[in-house]
Amino acid sequence: MRDETISGFLERLAARQPAPGGGASAALHAAQGAALLGMVARYTTGAKYAEHHEAIERIITATDELRAAALQLAQDDAAAFGAVADAYRLPKGTDEEKAARSAAIAAALVGAAWPPSEVIGVAEQVVTAAEGLLPVGNRNVLSDVAAAVEAARAAATTARVNIEVNLGGITDERARAELAEVAGEVDGIATRADRVTATVRAEIAE
Repeated sequence: MRDETISGFLERLAARQPAPGGGASAALHAAQGAALLGMVARYTTGAKYAEHHEAIERIITATDELRAAALQLAQDDAAAFGAVADAYRLPKGTDEEKAARSAAIAAALVGAAWPPSEVIGVAEQVVTAAEGLLPVGNRNVLSDVAAAVEAARAAATTARVNIEVNLGGITDERARAELAEVAGEVDGIATRADRVTATVRAEIAE
């Protein structure tokens, strides 16, 4: 997926196949948000921004790492949903086979829920980076800070749905609780993204 063309990915996304799907899309939203912040940070360099040099360099490093992590999560998500599809194809002709199939499905659903939970964490870090960049970033590309947090918001809210759709089939109570806790963080991420976007819109409207 890392080296795939955009059109190739979208063709696979539109195909009648289990993966890639919403989870991979969520991860790519996060990757785009991180990339946008990397671009704004790189426009915030030079003598004019010398006093913020160290902070900007940290943001560039962080957003590059977040972008790479999100791309890996897109791949992980696709692989995890392949495992779910494989589990559903297991035989169910006998009671033993049914039991084994149910256990395999439950385990695969846990595996499928973890990549989107990690995407939520990446999205939160993208919003944090945006909050740090907003006061000092190059004002000529300020709208891209808002674009970044909106991408992060989409990543988080989409990932939350992909967690929730799997929770019903997860029998591991500890895993269910941990995943539900991560999903519960999304509203806070969205609220913070709202504040960044509102600040940007107010400034560009002046």
